[in-house]
Amino acid sequence: MTENHRLNVGDTAPEFTLPDADGKEVSLADYRGRKVIVYFYPAASTPGCTKQACDFRDSLAELNGAGIDVLGISPDKPAKLAKFRDNENLTFPLLSDPDREVLQAWGAFGEKTMYGKKITGVIRSTFLVDEQGKIELAQYNVRATGHVAKLRRDLSV
Repeated sequence: MTENHRLNVGDTAPEFTLPDADGKEVSLADYRGRKVIVYFYPAASTPGCTKQACDFRDSLAELNGAGIDVLGISPDKPAKLAKFRDNENLTFPLLSDPDREVLQAWGAFGEKTMYGKKITGVIRSTFLVDEQGKIELAQYNVRATGHVAKLRRDLSV
């Protein structure tokens, strides 16, 4: 397997249009003119992904107040995302990428090490996209716990 393509600060963020938990299409272009955190996570309703999503939910007012929106993307189908959103009272869009095309375009799917073994899967990643659609921050292999707090410190939010 070849090394994953990674996005870097200053790159143009790959465009996407994906269905949200209700099947409504959401595009990165919808957020042009605002900053947006795009984060990729392996699976809805798993312990780490739930912790991370709830941390974003609990920080959303401060992030929005700083002019930053949040989008979560996973390979889950919209029905699973809707259940996750409703169970955890998530208040930001969760997008479905079952074909993993967007995950791959952003370098968030590929070979990773898990419990000492190399596997292929979703690489927990977070990006900040600026108002013009450029990558302002790119973080790969982030930890679910404590990540949002660190991100807020890094962004002074």
